[in-house]
Amino acid sequence: MIEMIKYLIGCAGASGYGSKSTAEQVTDNCHRLCSYTAIITGATSGIGAETARVLAKRGARLIMPARNLKAAEENKARILSEFPDSEIIIMTLDLSSLHSVRSFVSDFEALNLPLNLLINNAGKFSQNHCISEDGMEMTFATNYLGHFLLTELLMKNMIETANITGVQGRIVNVSSGIHTWFSGDLIRSLGRITRDKSQYDATRAYAISKLANVLHTKELARRLKQMEANVTVNCVHPGIVRTELTRDHKGFVTDLVFFLASKLLKTIPQAAATTCYVATDPRLRNVSGKYFVDCNEASASKLACDPEEGARLWSFSMIMVSKEPRSDFSTFHGLY
Repeated sequence: MIEMIKYLIGCAGASGYGSKSTAEQVTDNCHRLCSYTAIITGATSGIGAETARVLAKRGARLIMPARNLKAAEENKARILSEFPDSEIIIMTLDLSSLHSVRSFVSDFEALNLPLNLLINNAGKFSQNHCISEDGMEMTFATNYLGHFLLTELLMKNMIETANITGVQGRIVNVSSGIHTWFSGDLIRSLGRITRDKSQYDATRAYAISKLANVLHTKELARRLKQMEANVTVNCVHPGIVRTELTRDHKGFVTDLVFFLASKLLKTIPQAAATTCYVATDPRLRNVSGKYFVDCNEASASKLACDPEEGARLWSFSMIMVSKEPRSDFSTFHGLY
């Protein structure tokens, strides 16, 4: 109850920020990012678009990978109308396709740019059962596996950039508090919902993908520490964003329910705050493998903090990204 009250009134935590802080507010004291290059997935709308806008305001060069190039161009135009000196490069990327991820990284490397920030923000909530071209359940393929490969392929650049510039690289994985809704065997459950349409549940699939984001963060942090790389990785829960859900609902009771529920939701600038805080705040130097909520370190689920589960998921992921695209699910046999 106390935590809920703190959330509702936006009580600041140890960082000095809370649930009501905005992305602009949490970056007010960060140093200018004029020498930074940032890749932000899912920057065409919502939290990703606000993250891109605020980092552009602070001077960062933005790489905006997008499946919908029209939407990306529109967001680029909005940012440039506000910050005309911004440098924004739009590139093609479909995170559900491992081939597309590899093509994007190849195209990015051809630009000969450094890479300081990687923000794995893009997300998908697939209501219906769907399989990616690589034979993977679509929500997991987009939210986790595509980002896993993207991060792996960009790691060399990030480490080299940090070594040359002396500026610590940062990776931010956008997860969700919904990761706590899943318990059990992640890989076995993933196999079931991938192969058997009747086993598919959209919320469960989303929870599995977001749990994978946290496990990836913690395992990658461990590996980066072993390598003595000057790069950190953390994950965030942005909160639930206020939407226009009430526009098609009428009636006093319904309006009252939506009004009360809205007090638990965030605006997009508030939802982007934790991502921007973790990506830029100088106090987080050398902080890695942590989970943040409302711009403060928080506790992830017990399963998300299991190092054996993290190592197991890593091994599984490396096998999956090394395979040729399959649609017969045979890549799952013997892996769990």
